[in-house]
Amino acid sequence: MNKTNKLGINTICTHIGEVKDEQFKGAVSPIFMSTSYAFDGVDVKRYPRYFNTPNQEMLCKKIAALEKTENALIFGSGMAAVSTTLLAFLHKGDHIVLQQTLYGGTYNFVVEEFDKFGIEYSFTEGLSIEDFEKKIQDNTKVLYIETPSNPLLTITDMKAISKLATSKNIVTMIDNTFASPINQTPTDFGIDIMIHSATKYMGGHSDILAGAVAASNEHIDKIWNIAKNLGGSLSDFTVWMLERSLKTMNLRVKRQSKNALKMAKYLAKNKAIDCVYYPGLKSHKDYELAKKQMKFFGGMLSFELKEGFDAMEFQNNLELIKSSMSLAGVESTMLSPSQTSHGLLSPEERTKQGIKDGLIRFSVGIEETKDLIADIEQAIAKIKK
Repeated sequence: MNKTNKLGINTICTHIGEVKDEQFKGAVSPIFMSTSYAFDGVDVKRYPRYFNTPNQEMLCKKIAALEKTENALIFGSGMAAVSTTLLAFLHKGDHIVLQQTLYGGTYNFVVEEFDKFGIEYSFTEGLSIEDFEKKIQDNTKVLYIETPSNPLLTITDMKAISKLATSKNIVTMIDNTFASPINQTPTDFGIDIMIHSATKYMGGHSDILAGAVAASNEHIDKIWNIAKNLGGSLSDFTVWMLERSLKTMNLRVKRQSKNALKMAKYLAKNKAIDCVYYPGLKSHKDYELAKKQMKFFGGMLSFELKEGFDAMEFQNNLELIKSSMSLAGVESTMLSPSQTSHGLLSPEERTKQGIKDGLIRFSVGIEETKDLIADIEQAIAKIKK
């Protein structure tokens, strides 16, 4: 696409998308906090809601370089990115096919809002290409996937999805939050649009809320056209913090992925654990597919305790690992999806997705794994019957 494709990942994270400090020659990007810019005699009419302030514009270049796309947009939250992108490509009478296992917020947005817009939707019954193909209708405009999925870490075949969609002139979208551009670049497999909750691995420090979309110029123009009306932009201070965080994303995510593999192997052998969901385990049903699609297996996993061990009591007794609503920070956290990320789903809907009340999602941080293991051991010992 351009010369950035020849740069190494750490170089892209560090240097692409910097705002040059032409006045004082500072080493980091200056922040342009203005919400009002000149309109006459300028090349670009800048306005925060148009996603084109200096900090916004340059950050988009970094995200596009990381996802190997022509362009990108940043939003006030992951759900702003999801909802705006979906509404940009779906209109009254259109149809979308979504995979069965999805982030709860995305699922909730579809089932609660799409009927109001006259948009039809179908969820697959599984993740095979046949599951997607049989749901496609004459009016299907989008195939939407999430791999690895939240919270069961299922893996969807991106190349097969792309091939199917291309044959029927359908746009493909992926929620790439769990993997991040460090662990996989979906455009390599033909996916059209990459969506992120930038709050997670892109931010990485549990201190910002943001979303991102990366795609071709054509697709980004279409998304921007509705985004400027919906108003899901974010402040330039948050933009600046996100650019700062992206500089270390490769270092953070690689360490988190390495730690997660160690923790998954430990948990799989722990007698108090019933099952572990992590695509880096050879026991995972999608292990071979994950190996083909992912550079590393990511920092997220989930597990279930054996009968007799209470999931909430276990989490309440952790001393180092934090009980937290979000994920992907440098600190390790755990939560119960049934009470948080998928809490808006009915018990029947969660059961359909395979999400049990005792399921625990584990976002592995950058700590020493021996310390994480010791914390889990002491928590189990306290609740052991």
